[in-house]
Amino acid sequence: MELWYTEQHTKNVRFSIKVEKPLYTGESEFQRIDVFNSKEFGNFFTLDGFMMITEKDEFIYHDMIVHVPMATNLKIKNVLVIGAGDGGTVRELTRYSSIEKIDMVEIDKMVVDVCREYFPQTACKLDDPRVQLYFEDGLKFVRSKENSYDLIIVDSTDPFGPGEGLFTKEFYGNCYKALTDDGILVNQHESPYYEDDAKAMQRAHKRIRQLFPVCRVYQAHIPTYPSGHWLFGFASKTYDPLTHIDEQAWNSLGIKTKYYNTEIHKGCFALPNYVLELLETAGD
Repeated sequence: MELWYTEQHTKNVRFSIKVEKPLYTGESEFQRIDVFNSKEFGNFFTLDGFMMITEKDEFIYHDMIVHVPMATNLKIKNVLVIGAGDGGTVRELTRYSSIEKIDMVEIDKMVVDVCREYFPQTACKLDDPRVQLYFEDGLKFVRSKENSYDLIIVDSTDPFGPGEGLFTKEFYGNCYKALTDDGILVNQHESPYYEDDAKAMQRAHKRIRQLFPVCRVYQAHIPTYPSGHWLFGFASKTYDPLTHIDEQAWNSLGIKTKYYNTEIHKGCFALPNYVLELLETAGD
């Protein structure tokens, strides 16, 4: 008997991975969590049936959500990570000795516990002494913060279920307030390819650009995410990722990455015309 994991990307498109064996199934108060093993992608986990990470391609997402803002401002010391229960974003942040504090806010403790067990390659730095874990609602957590963080990374699920509140105008406004005068906000920005995903991306982009003087979008290719074409949002009060990157300084750190490099940093902000049109018409 063959077992396949199948995710519905649209009403007419499905994505499937052949499963070697199921490893875990659990139900938290927020969502269903499943972990599978596959030959092609190694272990992978889903929330309510939607792909979160795989062992094979997680490095792409985590490289791009962390190293783009870090290379833009190497003086970042205090970081807030919202979501990111698999630990991959924290893992990449801990590679910078200059970072003094990482607050990680994940609403679902069960996600972290499961990833500690089945994804040690991503969860391996959650016990770093600079990391403080908070198991609560990121929307509520950030409300009480002001001028506290140099960088906020919103590593959330899609804009429904537990992650829905992390795509609102109120949330982005609270992030703006929680950032220092030269603070940076980076978020996973959905896919521009399928219609429903593109609409969610446009809504987020419209709300963020109303708040931040610097607002850019960049891209990466992530094979297991819908369409494989994935966007990230970069917003800042001061720093522009194309003009403020110090390539020599970042490269001198000797951080060995599998996806990110300073050439990709510059190139990933060059977007296809169809994406540019979606961004320009966001809110029309």
